[in-house]
Amino acid sequence: MTRVKEFNLPDLGEGLTEGEILKWLVHEGDTIVLNQPIVEVETAKAAVEIPAKWAGKVSRIFHPEGSTVEVGQPIIAIDTDPGAGDLPAPSAASLAAVEVAGDAPVEPGLIGGPAPGGRTAVLVGYGPKTAVAKRRPRSSASAPVQEPAAVPPPAPAPTAPAAPAARTVTPPAPARNGAVLAKPPVRKLARDLGVDLVGIEGSGPNGSITRDDVLTAQSAPAAAPAAAARPARAPGEREERVPVKGVRKLTAENMVASAFAAPHVTEFLTVDVTRSMKALERLKAHRDWRDVRVSPLLMVAKAALLALRRHPMVNSTWAGDEIVVKHYVNLGIAAATQRGLIVPNIKDAQELTTRELADALTALVGTARDGKTPPADMAGGTFTITSVGVFGVDSGTPILPPGESAILVFGAVREQPWVHKGKIKIRQVTTLGLSFDHRIIDGELGSKFLRDVGAYLEDPEGSTLAWS
Repeated sequence: MTRVKEFNLPDLGEGLTEGEILKWLVHEGDTIVLNQPIVEVETAKAAVEIPAKWAGKVSRIFHPEGSTVEVGQPIIAIDTDPGAGDLPAPSAASLAAVEVAGDAPVEPGLIGGPAPGGRTAVLVGYGPKTAVAKRRPRSSASAPVQEPAAVPPPAPAPTAPAAPAARTVTPPAPARNGAVLAKPPVRKLARDLGVDLVGIEGSGPNGSITRDDVLTAQSAPAAAPAAAARPARAPGEREERVPVKGVRKLTAENMVASAFAAPHVTEFLTVDVTRSMKALERLKAHRDWRDVRVSPLLMVAKAALLALRRHPMVNSTWAGDEIVVKHYVNLGIAAATQRGLIVPNIKDAQELTTRELADALTALVGTARDGKTPPADMAGGTFTITSVGVFGVDSGTPILPPGESAILVFGAVREQPWVHKGKIKIRQVTTLGLSFDHRIIDGELGSKFLRDVGAYLEDPEGSTLAWS
């Protein structure tokens, strides 16, 4: 049993097929312990830290930071018995690439590459054993060139003259002569994009071509015949191409699917929230709330939960021939992060007290900003609030998260002239917006729900909604 074990990128759940290496937490030569975090990987759901499967010494890191790796591909090699002495130096044969099934060379030990006993490494286990590859010299005026053969060639017929002495031919150094080093998924990507792998300088292990190399080549402008004679372009490009991947890619797919699957309607309501802001100030001054982060979002979340209790159909899902009404609220809060928009949710928010809701909101926002939100926290949402007021925006027309029937948008709170008790006064005012699926929520239900949210925010301590 080999002491050096390769750790493949694990299946991170929910149908995810690849991840981007954000940051290596270890280096080659480091000694690590079991379950020690070794790498931070971003998937289409979130950024997660992956722990070590074995203790030992890091002997090799296969992919640099920024690489996109498919599930099942090796990312790190660990020497599980570093005290047994130095590892033997790899032979030239083990480092050479081989042609697999007519495809391009694949590194030994990697998926599609050679394995002990003449077998081919596949995603799980090994494929069928094949004949041992042999090489024969090619007759030419120049030095012989070796090429693979599935079976040994027949012995040459004897000739009258004595055969010249055989010359020893050493394997040629890797060269860019049409045979490039790239894994099958990278080759498929290149074919789909119409990118010629020949001529691309690989940045992966042993000079192999990675997905990022293909994407870079695809985005580069085609070179003219006289390009070599022209000077390099000056810094300061007029255009920039940003790969769509990770959280941004999943968000785009979900928004397109939702926008064209559910008939959206949006209504707006402008509300005097002066009393809500005063109630928040009283909470902040209370000794039991001094260490709690309190924001207007807390009041909006509380209002939404109370309105959902009165109008449960708003908290539902369209399921084709039926509507699934949910008697629990997984309250989603849209959060803008450096990696894109995510919507983690507070599970069973309807059961929380106002203080517990405040603590849950603080934890949710903090985890999202740190990029540590696990995929489980973003699954199963039933109703979402998005706050555009933090950006100074008054309102908007948000798109429904997939599987939800309504989303509430909360705009900026501004001081404005407002008719209050028959007189024009300066009051704190905000605009609420509600986008909803018109297959489930008609105009009457949407209007009543939005009205009740606004009524609570106008008078949180005296609203009949809080006592209904």
